[in-house]
Amino acid sequence: MKRLPLLTVLAVLTFPATAQDWKDVPIPVDPGEGMVWELQENVSDDFNYDAPADNKGPKFTQRWDDWYHNQWTGPGLTLWQRDHVEVKDGMLTFSASRAKDGKSVHLGCVSSNEQVIYPLYIEGRARVHDSVLACALWLLSADDTREIDFMEAYGADTASGAKKDKRDQTWFSHRMHVSHHMFIRQPFQDYQPKDAGSWIYKDTPWREEFHTYGVYWRDPWHLEYYIDGELVRTVSGPDIIDPHGYTNGGGLNLPMDIIIDNEDHDWRSNNGVTPTDKELAKYDDHPFQVDWIRAYKPVKK
Repeated sequence: MKRLPLLTVLAVLTFPATAQDWKDVPIPVDPGEGMVWELQENVSDDFNYDAPADNKGPKFTQRWDDWYHNQWTGPGLTLWQRDHVEVKDGMLTFSASRAKDGKSVHLGCVSSNEQVIYPLYIEGRARVHDSVLACALWLLSADDTREIDFMEAYGADTASGAKKDKRDQTWFSHRMHVSHHMFIRQPFQDYQPKDAGSWIYKDTPWREEFHTYGVYWRDPWHLEYYIDGELVRTVSGPDIIDPHGYTNGGGLNLPMDIIIDNEDHDWRSNNGVTPTDKELAKYDDHPFQVDWIRAYKPVKK
């Protein structure tokens, strides 16, 4: 896990997100009696600067690494590449391309230099890509045992290279996934809620507009998910957070990194739901973009 030297941390803490594109976007959660929300500057970013794909510069690197939070190269057919994410035109923008092996997909990943911990409200304004690939805003503990997904989407209506019964992807393009995972790594176990409430339906595809996606991580046993400032899902208590006791009574109790990325998932690619070369060539026409991300903690007035 990355850890910054003290002087670098101080530099981050004194670097303000001055423009604050979100300044007129209200926080949808009450911080509690006698409390106010305090912006966490070190993990909040309006992306109002340029960070080229091949040389991102200090405004980007003081908050972010253009890689995953360890050396993993990605799930399924994913092969993350540092040059497949950049900041331009006020947006964190991802790209996609075919790898030299003719099958894998080069994609982008960003992880925060600093971790966050409850109580916390975190929110990003993003636009889903027009692709069968996944794109996501999420949190993950350093040991990969706790995960919170506050935006996970598959944007395209059609998977032209898929098996016939899998080509229609409108079920996914109209639904936003919000969830969490509890893992045991050895031997591998993975729990996440599987109820229908974790898929948030919209009558038009999510990719058509920018939306805000947030989660209030109140404590180890309580999550509230928000889209465009509206509460869309609450999960609370051990019976839904960690019913199998994978965390030995801890719940979502560990600091987590912020991760923003696009991915190719094997449960989809195994059925041919992976972009064709033609679809990859058009990815930049409607890529995954993040306008801003902000995080707050409650503090006494």
